[in-house]
Amino acid sequence: MNEPNNKIPGLAARQSAIRLLDAVCRRGETLDQAMSAATGKLSNPSDKSLAHNIAANVLRWMSALDAMIDSATRNRLADDAKARMALRIALAQVLILDTPQHAAISTALPLVHGGPRRLVHGVFSTVMRGVESGALKLPEYPEIPGETLDRWTNNWGEDVANAATRAWAKPAPLDLSFKSDDVGPLEGAKLAPKHFRILPSLSVTDLAGFDDGQFWVQDLAASIPARLFGEGNGRILFDLCAAPGGKTMQLASAGWKVVSVDNNAKRMERFHDNLKRTNLQAEEVIADLMQWEPAEPADAVLLDAPCSATGIFRRHPDVLHCIGENQIADRVEGQRALLDRTAPWVKPGGTLVYAVCSLEPEEGEEQIEAFLERHDQFTIDPVTADELPEDILPTDNGCVRTLPITLAKQGHVDGFFIARLVRKS
Repeated sequence: MNEPNNKIPGLAARQSAIRLLDAVCRRGETLDQAMSAATGKLSNPSDKSLAHNIAANVLRWMSALDAMIDSATRNRLADDAKARMALRIALAQVLILDTPQHAAISTALPLVHGGPRRLVHGVFSTVMRGVESGALKLPEYPEIPGETLDRWTNNWGEDVANAATRAWAKPAPLDLSFKSDDVGPLEGAKLAPKHFRILPSLSVTDLAGFDDGQFWVQDLAASIPARLFGEGNGRILFDLCAAPGGKTMQLASAGWKVVSVDNNAKRMERFHDNLKRTNLQAEEVIADLMQWEPAEPADAVLLDAPCSATGIFRRHPDVLHCIGENQIADRVEGQRALLDRTAPWVKPGGTLVYAVCSLEPEEGEEQIEAFLERHDQFTIDPVTADELPEDILPTDNGCVRTLPITLAKQGHVDGFFIARLVRKS
């Protein structure tokens, strides 16, 4: 007699994984947006992590998994068919996460009902025989969705596009920003002052120094915008779109008096917890930047603007399934409005740093070029090589652009565009 579905070990995590994939592939949500609803019934944090890990790997390797599935079916399954999704989940577990075959199929079959269950079992068995015989195997690297790959090849060249494919193939290393240059007993590589990279083999919360608030998770590229302000010496800085707080913590530890604004109350809860753990101070404001206005301008403003987030595809493979030309155009309009809104909040002689974790020139280089045409009281304050981590160089006009090929031998970095501007006195 078959075990009732609710008694099958691990099934609940797989059910959450299929809900996550449905949210991304059918509704265009990101994994982060879908996590709460999709995993709300899971009480164990490890089950939530497993559901996310399965979904993320399916999204990363989807083209290769689908090719295997299609090789074992006479009539092609619809892209959104439950049977295809269940097979993607089962195969990803065996081929990428090293889950035993019996565990993968026993938790995949209950995801479908009726006739498709027999189909899933048959296709899975056929693919596994092909894998065991050597006739089928995953490619060395996953395939970036065609529209994105074409766009990046056109914008940055084949070398960068190929580097993106290689970067997508394995988990990103774990980057940590520290309050000081003392990283304690951790083993890894120092990539910049107050910045350390380790393999993602341990839970962050288990690392020495976490409970004492000595560090926080932050990609090396994401640490650059705050570095460009230097020491604060008690001056006032607005950190806009601040949650979950990595840049605020950098700035507060560098002596800035930070006013941190974000419109996402849930993310600001995490922001508050991060500040509390690290014992750093900032004024926390939950508000829409198009509604909120400061009492007076600040010495500096950091606008880490909402963007397509295509630059963080290594850790968030879902973005490459959600973002296309229309979504990029929408983000560009929002960034333009925020730049125009916040520019007057910089004192004459003050600094504005604009940053996006995007690999799209429309959100970076072209956005700033258009801003400077509209606001002749601002000019680029060129970044110098000695302000940046080793092997990251400023562009010809003094901005910063990191790409998938940047620090490739050290494990890559996120894709960012950063411009430092000064308001003329």
